Amino acid sequence: MRTLVVFCHPSHESFAAAVRDAAVAGLRSAGHDVRITDLYAEGFDPVLSAHDHAHHRDDPSTKPDIAASTADLRWCESLVLVYPTWWSGQPAMLKGWIDRVWVNGIAWELPAGADRLKGLLGHLRRITVVTTHGSTKFVNALEGEAGKRTVTRSLRAMCSWRCRTRWIAMYNIDRATADERNAFLQRVNRRLSR
Repeated sequence: MRTLVVFCHPSHESFAAAVRDAAVAGLRSAGHDVRITDLYAEGFDPVLSAHDHAHHRDDPSTKPDIAASTADLRWCESLVLVYPTWWSGQPAMLKGWIDRVWVNGIAWELPAGADRLKGLLGHLRRITVVTTHGSTKFVNALEGEAGKRTVTRSLRAMCSWRCRTRWIAMYNIDRATADERNAFLQRVNRRLSR
């Protein structure tokens, strides 16, 4: 399966970087064709400017600064997002990638006279999130897990009607031991090698 891994963390020394490496190793061991986008390393600009907003319905060919990212999104059959959950959701850099890359003509269109978007990513059959949370699962459930809803409801709606989502999360990482972190890395590798 053609798999795009989008990694979002500013430090390559972070646990998130180790999670990314475990995910990529699992995918490659299963024979997937993997492309990696490292948003911070690539200097991705997450800002949806006033110009971008005013022209958000323009043809994607008028947006050369996101051409490589949109080409990767059109290429993949599976999307893996690796990031830490901050303030109950995706880091601003990743949210900006969604805002700027999941655009009209790539991820959706609004046909004339219609009142709802039509998804254009019918080739995308799986979205997997691999993330960490500082607090417990209980606290996240009380907060409503907004980041999870963004993926499982909003992004998924632009994909194949058969698109499956998978949420692989380590909760309470702020209090996790080295053994618990290593066990999570092994779980990520194992789940993505299937």
